Amino acid sequence: MKRRFLLLAACAAPLASLVACSREEQAATLAPVEIEAGTTCDLDGMLLADYPGPKAQIHYADAAAPVFCCDVVEMFSQLLRPEQARAVRAVYTQDMAKADWNQPRGHWFDARSGFYVVGSKKRGSMGPTFASFAEEAGARAFATEHGGRVLRFAEVTPELADLRGGAQHDATM
Repeated sequence: MKRRFLLLAACAAPLASLVACSREEQAATLAPVEIEAGTTCDLDGMLLADYPGPKAQIHYADAAAPVFCCDVVEMFSQLLRPEQARAVRAVYTQDMAKADWNQPRGHWFDARSGFYVVGSKKRGSMGPTFASFAEEAGARAFATEHGGRVLRFAEVTPELADLRGGAQHDATM
């Protein structure tokens, strides 16, 4: 019995090591990816670094690289579409309590745990957008200064994440 146990343990050790490595690799691939000068929005090809407002990235289970969104409304639109059938591994957006609105870099957080200001006076890459915050206090302070209402991730509806209105507010088109 003791011999069988030792043999089983010897065989299981490499397997346990592989599982641990797999988890570490998976966690590493789920880390947010920083925007570079050439990073583009997957929906419309816009250069993310050229536009104000919070950006987002969606890590799908069937893709090695994240899908970038030029604003948070676009992120919600992709996640809440009825035809959205792709498994999502991670979603990140930027904490606008810490990032510069005009040139947001870094300050990524798990979008599903965030707070969003909908209907503020601030404009993003496509006009009206949602301001994203890691903490409710930051969202409330932003709403007090710029208007809008604070919602949790789960409170955002497909109707709020309508992309059709953005072009109507873009004075550069």
